[in-house]
Amino acid sequence: EIMPSLVGSEMCIRDRAHIDRIEAALALVRRSLDWEHALRRLDELEARVQDPDLWNDPKKAQAISREHKLLKDAIGTVNEISSEMSDATEFVEMGEAEGDDDVVAEGLASLAALAKRADRDKVNALLSGEADGYDTYLQINAGAGGTESQDWAEMLMRMYVRWAERRGFKVDTVEYAAGEQAGIKSATLQIRGENAYGYAKTESGVHRLVRISPYDSSARRHTSFSSVWVYPVIDDDIDIDINEGDLKIDTYRASGAGGQHVNTTDSAVRITHKPTGIVVASQNDRSQHKNRATAMNMLKARMYEREMAEREAAAAGEYQEKTEIGWGHQIRSYVLQPYQMVKDLRTGTTSTAPGDVLDGEIDDFIAAALAQRVTGETVDVEDVE
Repeated sequence: EIMPSLVGSEMCIRDRAHIDRIEAALALVRRSLDWEHALRRLDELEARVQDPDLWNDPKKAQAISREHKLLKDAIGTVNEISSEMSDATEFVEMGEAEGDDDVVAEGLASLAALAKRADRDKVNALLSGEADGYDTYLQINAGAGGTESQDWAEMLMRMYVRWAERRGFKVDTVEYAAGEQAGIKSATLQIRGENAYGYAKTESGVHRLVRISPYDSSARRHTSFSSVWVYPVIDDDIDIDINEGDLKIDTYRASGAGGQHVNTTDSAVRITHKPTGIVVASQNDRSQHKNRATAMNMLKARMYEREMAEREAAAAGEYQEKTEIGWGHQIRSYVLQPYQMVKDLRTGTTSTAPGDVLDGEIDDFIAAALAQRVTGETVDVEDVE
């Protein structure tokens, strides 16, 4: 009797691991889409896009066409990956039955590649929220701590610019307030690209940095905080009612990094919405009128995002406003010394390469946070020291 080889049993374990990973990704997407409802909705949309009268209302037609494409792509991806998984699994089983290790290895390689694709494609399919397809604003504010936190805020700004560029998104700086010695007090980026808001939305929260300070002559460890707020760039079709009497509007002279974009007139505009405390600012244009219009659009976008968050939270049975920038409210910790680790405190996702993360490699953190929004599962995560 020929004993089964150790290699064969190892291959069987790896085969199962790949299949489990693919099936978990597909199950998450089906749950996110509400699979049976999505299939019925796709049939409805197929009929509507073929209706020649649809384009009598171009804006409505665009919205329906976009929903049709997103749903068709998501359902098509699930079906395609399911089919390819079945083919690759049969290939492995055939190789094992015939004792052909080369065939088994080829099938396993196909499953491994398919598992990676399933992880990547599930993120696209999870972006089904009402504003996920929009461009996005990403606002960064330094916490207490002066130069330390202002330098950290600038590091975060660079991280998001690099992340956006890696994805092929376009980035503009709408507002930039330089720090007193280094870094930034605040900045607002506008990131343009398909699903920009959907990808970035889970980055809202407080981010914590632990490192040996380059600004401390005693080389002590310092902890710094900065907050990130992400909200969609909305179009004129979305009606947000804002009472002018609730606004405090200030003009000021813009500041820029290294003297860039510095205006000699008070053309920058800051708007405070007094009932909510929301503050937005724009200094990207030399015209105060244009900066005011941009800032008003940003305020409407923030109000819209707030309304969406309240609706989502009401459905989930909870709503907690982001509060003071400090201990207990952070979503992610970045430790540079004495060891190196980035840890997401919502999902438990970690990286031991903070240099790569700060260079824009945050997609794993985003994918895990998006998946958690679908499952609603909370993880008991211990913060890093």
